[in-house]
Amino acid sequence: MMQNVHLAPETDEDDLYSGYNDYNPTYDTEELENDTAFQQAVRTNHGRRPPITAKIPSTAVTRPVATGYGSKTSLTSSMGRPVTGAIQDGVTRPMTAVRAAGFTKAALRGSAFDPLGQSRGPAPPLEAKNEDSPEEKIRQLEKKVNELVEESCIANTCGDLKLALEKAKDAGRKERVLVRQREQVTTPENINLDLTYSVLFNLASQYSANEMYAEALNTYQVIVKNKMFINAGRLKVNMGNIYLKQRNYSKAIKFYRMALDQIPSVHKEMRIKIMQNIGVTFIKTGQYSDAINSFEHIMSMAPNLKAGFNLILSYFAVGDREKMKKAFQKLIAVPLEIDEDDKYISPSDDPHTNLVIEAIKNDHLRQMERERKAMAEKYIMTAAKLIAPVIETSFAVGYDWCVEVVKASQYVELANDLEINKAITYLRQKDFNQENDFAQASSYADLAVNSDRYNPSALTNKGNTVFANGDYEKAAEFYKEALRNDSSCTEALYNIGLTYKKLNRLDEALDCFLKLHAILRNSAQVLYQIANVYELMEDPNQAIEWLMQLISVVPTDSRALSKLGELYDSEGDKSQAFQYYYESYRYFPSNIEVIEWLGAYYIDTQFCEKAIQYFERAALIQPTQVKWQLMVASCFRRSGNYQKALDTYKDIHRKFPENVECLRFLVRLCTDIGLKEVQEYATKLKRLEKMKEIKEQRIKSGRDGPGGSRGKREGSAGSDSGQNCSANSKGEQLSAKLRALPGTNEPYESSSHKEIDASYVDPLGPQVERPKTAAKKRLEEDDFADEELGDDLLPE
Repeated sequence: MMQNVHLAPETDEDDLYSGYNDYNPTYDTEELENDTAFQQAVRTNHGRRPPITAKIPSTAVTRPVATGYGSKTSLTSSMGRPVTGAIQDGVTRPMTAVRAAGFTKAALRGSAFDPLGQSRGPAPPLEAKNEDSPEEKIRQLEKKVNELVEESCIANTCGDLKLALEKAKDAGRKERVLVRQREQVTTPENINLDLTYSVLFNLASQYSANEMYAEALNTYQVIVKNKMFINAGRLKVNMGNIYLKQRNYSKAIKFYRMALDQIPSVHKEMRIKIMQNIGVTFIKTGQYSDAINSFEHIMSMAPNLKAGFNLILSYFAVGDREKMKKAFQKLIAVPLEIDEDDKYISPSDDPHTNLVIEAIKNDHLRQMERERKAMAEKYIMTAAKLIAPVIETSFAVGYDWCVEVVKASQYVELANDLEINKAITYLRQKDFNQENDFAQASSYADLAVNSDRYNPSALTNKGNTVFANGDYEKAAEFYKEALRNDSSCTEALYNIGLTYKKLNRLDEALDCFLKLHAILRNSAQVLYQIANVYELMEDPNQAIEWLMQLISVVPTDSRALSKLGELYDSEGDKSQAFQYYYESYRYFPSNIEVIEWLGAYYIDTQFCEKAIQYFERAALIQPTQVKWQLMVASCFRRSGNYQKALDTYKDIHRKFPENVECLRFLVRLCTDIGLKEVQEYATKLKRLEKMKEIKEQRIKSGRDGPGGSRGKREGSAGSDSGQNCSANSKGEQLSAKLRALPGTNEPYESSSHKEIDASYVDPLGPQVERPKTAAKKRLEEDDFADEELGDDLLPE
């Protein structure tokens, strides 16, 4: 045993022969019996297992060597170095002294290739956030405030203004809590000013949307006065808008100008919009000269449609004709900045190009272009209709000037619309002769027929021109030719029916309208014409039946209802007549004939008090016709209200001091009541009667033929006979229709040269009823037919 013990040298001298007797204990067969691992491998197949990794040292490498003291040491070389492949300090010594950087042999020893380190297993979990920390609480609260602001904006967009305001208030409350928490944790410099600004701005906007203007102004003031908010002065525009809604125009202008001063000149578009608001506010205050200055500046710097239109309104208000023309030309010259329609037309048959054009034909940009163009056309049309009557000596000349200006601009297609509006204006003014250029219409109709002889529309229009000239037989030939070319031409069939009516060929006219009714079952015009033909054929029952069908199609047609009332009245059915006349009055309370019939009906049924309201309305419609006011006074007198009748007669006398009938009734009432004014009225009456006699004598002497003077004398005698009848006579009778009253169908003209109601007869006196003549009925019916003819014959 001692031979394996090596004692340390007693001296420091190097032994030149030391180490020669050293040998590797691995080959020591004497100690194999004591080697547990070797004995285990011999008894089992343990030795055939694959080598283990470098991290777990093998038995052969790490087998400790027993020393003389019973301990075991790792093997070392004779020079004191570890044996090749041995493990020292947990790292396997490389087999060679040279190896690549980052490469370890131990990583491959006994292990599979694993470059991603998947054998190490999943990464350790992240450290859990501490939700109780102040910083985390602040972040969560800030996130909640942003969400509330977004929800408020979305609710406003959806129209739920109340919810939007509640969300805005909640965001404001939470934002204040957030500010306090930040002040406790961090320095004031770290406060989120952008979040505070957005919360206050949204709150002010929601207050304004809910018309809580005082609260909105207070919130805006908080923002504006805070110097930490950059460019907050622009919000004075919003404050000016609120003052404008409150009609506080002086403050609105003040805040607009303050905002304008705080916006630099580089923001040109914003400054133009503010100046436009200032101009609109000046218009509302009536300061048109200041408004003109604002809009003129805008049109010189950045012209736009709204400013141009407002400039025209301002010049119209001050009555400057020349400036109106210049402003209209400026409006026409405003560029639209949109693409032409040709862009959306495919120039070739390329399928790819066609797909692109189809995709952009109705996209959002195209819709925006259409809206902009429609707005421009609306402004131009409105401005033309506004200034046309005042820029020239007449409406026609002014409109022609506007049409010429439009034709020379980019809005050429609007010229035709202006021409149509001009014609419509003439129709509203009842000035039909302005558009009756039959010669030109006939020439164009001839051109159309010569270009296409078999065109039913051209033949129909040619027949219309001949019809307008009164040649009904020739017009019927053109209509027949149109029907031969196209049997479904309803316009020609309708017009030939009207032509047969003019020629008094009623059976043929009825046949045409019945055929047309089979094609157009619910045509109100056709139904009326059939009823009218039956009325001309003196078949009122059939006329009533067709008129009943007519009002089932157009139940609110006042003319059809009044015609039914007239037919029932002619048949003696007063109750049915009253029903339809009243319905006609309800839908159109300005028809004098209907008002007259209803008033007469109530007088005939001894309800004079109810008749008063109808005659008062007639007096409002025709204020220069004294007879309606005399009828009101007569109803008061008839019902026994003499004081009211006297007051009404006095009021009539103030308005019409030369009316003889009014003075006569004043003399009678004052005499019956015993008033002192009777002498004054009697004197005025005698003077007017004397003047009337002198005037009649002058007229008589100025005439050559005796027939006219005799007729005048007869008329005067008839009038006097009616006037001399006692107002309180028990035998007085009322005319149910009051058609004996003169001037019923006279137009409302204050400048009429007629003597107003010089021959008026008290309606309470006995009169002879004068029904409408057949010629007058025919004339009215033909007028209605002409209206229908004109409507149907407009070319498509």
